This record gives sequence, structure tokens and C-alpha cells, in this order.
Amino acid sequence: MQSPLMAILDRLLGRYLSNEEEHQQKVGPWAGLPMLGLDGLSSSAYGPEAAATVLLPLGILGASYVVPITVAIVLLLSIVFLSYRQTIAAYPNGGGSYTVAKENLGTFAGLLAAAALILDYILVVAVGISAGVGSLISAIPSLQPYTLLLCLITLSIITLINLRGLKESGMAFMFPTYFFVICLCGVLAIGFFKLIIAGGHPISMAELPKSSGAGAEFISGNVSLWLLARAFASGCTAMTGVEAVSNGTKAFREPLVKNARTTLFLIVAILTILLLGIAFLGRAYGITATVPGEPGYESIVSQLTAAIVGRGVIYYFCLGSVIAVLMLSANTGFADFPRTCQIVARDNFLPHAFAERGRRLVFSHGIIILAFLSGAVLVAFSGITDNLIPLFAIGAFLAFTFSQAGMVVHWKKNPGPGSTTALLVNSLGAAATAVTLMIILVSKFFEGGWITVVLLPLLLAIFYGTHRHYRSVARQVACREPLTFDNLNPPIVLVPVRGWSRLTKKAVHFAMLLTPDVYGVHVETEGGSTTSLWVEDQWQQFVVEPSRKAEKKPPVLVQLPNPYRRLFGSLTDFIEKLKIEHPGRQIAVVIPDLVEKKWYHYFLHNQRAVLLRTVLTMKADPNIVVITVPWYLNT
Repeated sequence: MQSPLMAILDRLLGRYLSNEEEHQQKVGPWAGLPMLGLDGLSSSAYGPEAAATVLLPLGILGASYVVPITVAIVLLLSIVFLSYRQTIAAYPNGGGSYTVAKENLGTFAGLLAAAALILDYILVVAVGISAGVGSLISAIPSLQPYTLLLCLITLSIITLINLRGLKESGMAFMFPTYFFVICLCGVLAIGFFKLIIAGGHPISMAELPKSSGAGAEFISGNVSLWLLARAFASGCTAMTGVEAVSNGTKAFREPLVKNARTTLFLIVAILTILLLGIAFLGRAYGITATVPGEPGYESIVSQLTAAIVGRGVIYYFCLGSVIAVLMLSANTGFADFPRTCQIVARDNFLPHAFAERGRRLVFSHGIIILAFLSGAVLVAFSGITDNLIPLFAIGAFLAFTFSQAGMVVHWKKNPGPGSTTALLVNSLGAAATAVTLMIILVSKFFEGGWITVVLLPLLLAIFYGTHRHYRSVARQVACREPLTFDNLNPPIVLVPVRGWSRLTKKAVHFAMLLTPDVYGVHVETEGGSTTSLWVEDQWQQFVVEPSRKAEKKPPVLVQLPNPYRRLFGSLTDFIEKLKIEHPGRQIAVVIPDLVEKKWYHYFLHNQRAVLLRTVLTMKADPNIVVITVPWYLNT
């Protein structure tokens, strides 16, 4: 009969899936788009806004600069798209930047790319959720005091969905993803129609937040290149998530490469339409950013939708879809973070637990760790998107650069038909993303980007520390010697005794199977000599006399004084004494353990068996063997 706890887990997470069911968890492009493309698509809602926020000092003039900045971002996006299209074909087993960099640029480059990816995915989750909650607050300003709480609730829901399985997460997010694409593309289409019939000067259907008015001083054209570079760096957050498909290629069903490439194309094509549409119509309607996290904040997508269709039913449908997709965009991080950690763990640079799949054939440890780290980031930055943006793009573009540089080396090492064109594409991609990375790093360093520079070496230290540990373990346990038959003396066995019971009887019986030299060890409790005499009488009646009748050597009862109530200390002192008296012999401690069937029963017992096992194990003495003999309660 299934326990209530297992029944609850089955309802929450679904039944266990067998290894043979893995092929059923693979997805095609239509499910792959919401599973791996949500981050890329949703970035259209906060990428242009991130650039416009930097241009706030320009006032209404800033809207005119968003268009050329967005065009530059789309050109860079096209280069990265072509580059990752090559990567998918060359490395269909996934791993993305880590695999490409490790195999072509060396282990250090691969680990640096992995560290960048891991940091990027943590921020993908945090930024996506915080942006979604920010859009919700734009529509319902009264929710602003609950920003962080809403972020954490959303994080918990997405974590639970991803623990249910890869295919389930893709299917669960399919409707909101395509509803978002239809709604936002529909609004943009209406906007361009109104723009055309109005001769390029459409009238807003709703009152928009007023520009700060600053920026008159810039009318003469005295706009610094540094300000534009900073805006470009912030706007490049719209490109994050493009690498997700190459990292998660193994999630697709056959034909794997074709399905992955199709998904990547759909993501980039839709993202391009949304970015350019929002930028051009934003300039046409004179929309500027508002200060994030302050009263009166309204996202650019919210303003643009209101300007095109008013604040009626269509507005709330569209904003609802934007909010849903922004919140759910964290799914991209949940799809790829565990897979990246699994590949790194397989190479012994992260704990092996990351490489183990859970009940639903997903890497559950990676999902849970990602949820914890992203939650910590949300708490640290109060759930406000603009506070996270400086950290966001550095990791993504570092991974971009290593991936493209690795592919350049790949084509040099593997020339063939089409390799020259591919080499040129990847070279252009490596140069473009490297330049962009430097712009982002310099422009965002003192705004919080320095944290990324600190975290990357910390992650590398974790990688190398883990790898060093596994190498040390491998050296210590390695054995090239055959089994030997010397020193096969039976051990001396100790059985801790509180009194005669079914637990003690089972443990003593097992101990006598191992050796004739058995000691029952009773440590005096606060009952003193009275308890000791009672235990001794029981031992004589139930152990010694039956042993003699059976012509067996009777186990010896040892009474240990315990004036300072050092229960385990007295026992370990006696073990040390036996080691001196019997050099060269192993000492086995057989511990009777009462096993409760209901979890809450554990709070009703003192769990001394667990504590004693821990104490003896922590001694790390090779001559001491710890054996647990369980006794199972019926209720």
C-alpha cells in the first residue's frame, strides 16, 4: 500500500518514469519554442525598455535613439543566430558554449563558458520573473508593495512544473506562449496600420506618462557616445536566451538537428519582429521609459499597447499575455541550467548528484539548486528588474563569445565542404559578441557588473575544487591488487545494550554469526547501579544461560560507568581500550536501530542509533566497522 507522503508526491510531481519512456519526453519545434524560447521572446518586453531607461536623461528625444540601437541589436542577433545554427549541427549532443569551448579552446575556456552560462541562467530566471511581476504592477499599481512576494510565489510554481518533467513544462507553457505572440504581434499590426493611415503621426488612444522634460539641452545633438553605448549594452539583454536551443539540443526528438534549428529560427524571427515593432512604434507614439521601482512606473509595452488600442479589453488581454510570458520565461533557465550542470558534473567539475535524473527523467538537483539561487538573487535585489539588468548580459555574451571562438577553431580543425563560409560566419560572430561584451562590461561595471566579475572566479574555484576532490578520491580508492587471504581473523564485535528487547536479541544474534568474541556494552544511565543490576540479570537469563546450553561461547556483558553522562564518550573509550588489547583485529559495532514507519514517529524517539553511527563514522578509523541492524515497528 502506498504511503500518504508518496501519494502526495505522485499528485504533485507525477508518477516515476522509466528509462524506456525517455523518448516520449522528447519534443518538437512547437513544444520546444515555449520550453527553450520563452526567455528569448519575453526579452522583447524588457530589452528595449532597458535601453530606453538608460536614455531617460534625454527625455522625449531618447525615443528616437531607441530605433537605431534596436536595429544594431537585431543585426548582432542575426549574426549570433547564424553562428548558433552552425553549432547545433556540429555539436548535436548539446552542452552549447561549454562543450564547444572545452573541445576547441581547452578545459579552462570551457569552464569559464560554463560559469558564464550558469550565472546567465540564474539571472534568466530572476530577471524573467521580476520583469513579469513588474508588468503586473504596471497594470495593477496597488500590488507594488508585494513585488518580492509575487516573484517568489511565481518561482515556486515554475519550479514545481519543471519537476514534473521536460515535456510537461513545454506543454504547460504552450498556450501562454502562442497567445502572447498572437496578442503582441496583433497589437503591433494595428499600430502600423494606424501609423500608415495617420501619415506617420498616430494619435494615442490613452494618456501616457509625461516625459521628464530633460533633454532639451541635447537638441543640438550633443549626445555622448558613452550614453548611447550604455543604452546599447542594456538593450542587448534582448538577446539573452538565444543560446538555449544549442545547450538543450538533446531535448528534441529526431530529426534532432532539424527540429533544433527550426526552433531557433522561430525564436529569432519572432523576436526580431517584436523588437523592431516595439522600437519603431514607440518612437512614433513618443513613448519614453519611466523609472523602475518608483510610483507611476509603467512598462514600455504597457504604454505602447494603451497608445494603440486604449485601456480596454484588448489592452488587458495583451498585458495579461505579456505578464504570463515574462513570468514563465524563467522556464528557459530551468530547461538548460540542469543540463549544463549535468554535463559539467559528468566531467567531474560539479557534484555527481547534478548528473542524476529524478523521478520524471529531469535533473531534479539542478532544478532545485537553480530555484534556491534565483530566489536568493530576487531577495537580494528586491525583485526589481532594472537592478538585475547590469548583471544579466555579461554572462550571456561571455558564453556567446566563447562559443563562436570555439567554432572558429572547430572549422580550422575540421575543414570540409562549406567550412570556409561557416568559419567566416563564426569569426564574425566571435568578433561582434566580443566587442559587445567589452562595451557591456565597461558600461555596466560600476552599476553592478563588477559582481559578475567576482562571481565567475568563485564558480571556477568551485569547479576546480570539486575536480580536485574527485581526483583525490579516485587515487585513494584505486586498487590494482588481487584479493588476499591473510589476516582473516574474525572481528571483535560490540553491541550497545540498553536492556533486553527484540532489538537487542536480533543484534546479538547477528553479532554471534560474525565471531565468537561478542561484547554487550551497557553504559550506565541516571538509574545508576539499580539499572545496571537489572540489565545484568536479564543478560544472564536471556543470553549467557541459553549460550551455554547450546555450547556456544556466551557474549560478555561490559558495564561502563558514566558519571558525566557521556553516553558515546564512554563507548568510544572502551573501543580504544580493545584496540590496544587486540592489535591488528578489526572491531565491528553492531547497532540496534528502531525504524519507525511514520515520519512523525521520529520526533518521539531520541535517534541514538543515528547519532552513534555518525560519531563512529566521523572517527574515520579504518579498523572500526559500523553495522546497523534494523527493527521495524508495525505501526
